[in-house]
Amino acid sequence: MAISKSMAVAMNKSSWIRKMFEEGARLKTLRGAENIYDFTLGNPSGEPPAVVRQRLRELAADPSLGAHRYMPNAGLPLVRARVAEYLASQGGGAFTENHVIMTVGAGGGLNVVIKALCDPGDEVLVVAPYFAEYIFYASNHSAELKVARTDEKFRLALGRIEDAIGPKTRILLLNSPNNPTGAVYDEGSLREVGEILERKSKEHGRPIYLVMDEPYRKLVYDEIQVPNIFSMVRRAIAVTSHSKDLNLPGERIGYIAIGPQNDDSAAMFDAMTMANRILGFVNAPALQQRLVGPLQGTPAEMTVYRENRMILTEGLQQAGYDLVPPQGGFYLFPKSPIEDDVKFTGMLQERNTLVVPGSGFGAPGHFRIAFCVEPDVCRRALPAFAEAMQAAK
Repeated sequence: MAISKSMAVAMNKSSWIRKMFEEGARLKTLRGAENIYDFTLGNPSGEPPAVVRQRLRELAADPSLGAHRYMPNAGLPLVRARVAEYLASQGGGAFTENHVIMTVGAGGGLNVVIKALCDPGDEVLVVAPYFAEYIFYASNHSAELKVARTDEKFRLALGRIEDAIGPKTRILLLNSPNNPTGAVYDEGSLREVGEILERKSKEHGRPIYLVMDEPYRKLVYDEIQVPNIFSMVRRAIAVTSHSKDLNLPGERIGYIAIGPQNDDSAAMFDAMTMANRILGFVNAPALQQRLVGPLQGTPAEMTVYRENRMILTEGLQQAGYDLVPPQGGFYLFPKSPIEDDVKFTGMLQERNTLVVPGSGFGAPGHFRIAFCVEPDVCRRALPAFAEAMQAAK
């Protein structure tokens, strides 16, 4: 075999998201892009806000020498200091630049965290539904992915989480607002999670860390507040990116924030800095670091997402779908009207509508709609969703 066995296995398990996205590209070529309703990929259709474009023009015109050279593997100190200042202003504690590592997006950041904290055979615990790539992130570092389910409303099932924690658990990885469900985990549940981790860390004689994956943190509805984990969980780490809040997914820029209250934050910073280098990232892109440093408080533009959420939530419910309205992000995760979610996504595909089966997120019997598209796409897709529901009865 020309390729490694591990990659052959990974390719066989390849993300349903990418499979459906590639199928969408094929169908657009065959049938015309205007005739395909593609809800597969969380790839914002909107452009970066004006403040981003203005900042890019300023950086391009800056005559300073050395702007594109290597820097410390953790990132530019002045940028990390700006991020730390923002985190401290949000009530997260006494952050300094040595609690922040600039990363190649949230995906790069999560790989750095797992590499720095996990030995081979350690477990990364996630809750289903979960972001599909977590499987590969754990495998990259010879860690095992372990899964606990949420309840039917996609809320944290605390008893299931506690039961799933064992002597090999190193990380509890949560994503809030959640991809694929849009759930925002509430403050009370997260406080209890912190207490569970304290108990289990003592029981097993090793620290267990809460890692929050937060690229959708600023994308929320109905005045919902995303809790600040640093104010309630001692061993907390947050990983984020500006892919969604600044509409910069292709620029791959994000950061890791190590909670100052961690007893071993200095060692963690050093380990993650080295992991950033030895994983081949070396450092986050210099230009993008300079771009986002001063933009930490920039709010996400939610107008289109609010409209799409309303169009799809109301339209699908009228068509008979069972769904939980998302509290954040830009995803809907309805129940499939038939048990076989893969078969049902095929029925939608026959009607030029592309979604992702819930099986790819550890939650069969559902499907994901990424509504980061133009509102007209959502409106024109509603008859196809209604037809597929009728055909499934």
